[in-house]
Amino acid sequence: MYYRLGCHLCDAMIAALRYLQHELAFELELVDIDKNPDLRKRYNVDVPVVTLGTEVVCFHFFEEDMVRQALQDG
Repeated sequence: MYYRLGCHLCDAMIAALRYLQHELAFELELVDIDKNPDLRKRYNVDVPVVTLGTEVVCFHFFEEDMVRQALQDG
């Protein structure tokens, strides 16, 4: 998941993903876009962004159905 430190939407997305992680046992990698100029340029106004591989699953707000579907398909 791409996020920005101090972003309230990011904090909410992380909490939702961690909750779902207990049920579905997936790996969650947090990447702060402000530590990478390329990621900051690409996702600056779109954080938080949940990806699976190179596919964007959801951004701004947690979409549980989209995350579940991506994990099933992935």
